Amino acid sequence: MNALGQQAHFITLSTPDLEAARDFYVVGLGWEPLLDVPGEIIFFQIAPGTVLGFFDALKFGQDLGHEPATQGAHGASGMTLAHNVGTRGEVAGVVRTMQAAGGRVVTSPREGAFGGIFHAHVADPNGVIWEVAHNPGWSIDDDGGVNLS
Repeated sequence: MNALGQQAHFITLSTPDLEAARDFYVVGLGWEPLLDVPGEIIFFQIAPGTVLGFFDALKFGQDLGHEPATQGAHGASGMTLAHNVGTRGEVAGVVRTMQAAGGRVVTSPREGAFGGIFHAHVADPNGVIWEVAHNPGWSIDDDGGVNLS
């Protein structure tokens, strides 16, 4: 393995409303924080060795050395986080749960235009877009390796 190791251990997103993120993921979806620093950041373990963090936008900008007036341009955009489920029917159930937690449905469950998937998109209260998908060509080996066919 090379020095970079083809790994990402932390995915950290700037969020303009940390309380809304906390309410959506903890209260609405029932996620358990790995670490929760009020007014600063909240981390969730989302896979073995992988953590998803939501960092208060002002503190995120400070961490990157940006002045508060310029830090807003550095938030997440042009990306999705994905949650794959085992069946097409589960897509709608997860979307309903996310919507009840305060998420906004961006695209209702439907056939995907690419890759033979059935999916939907939901934005969390801060605009982070989640794809909820059933992809029959996606699987995980016992050792954690991902297969895409």
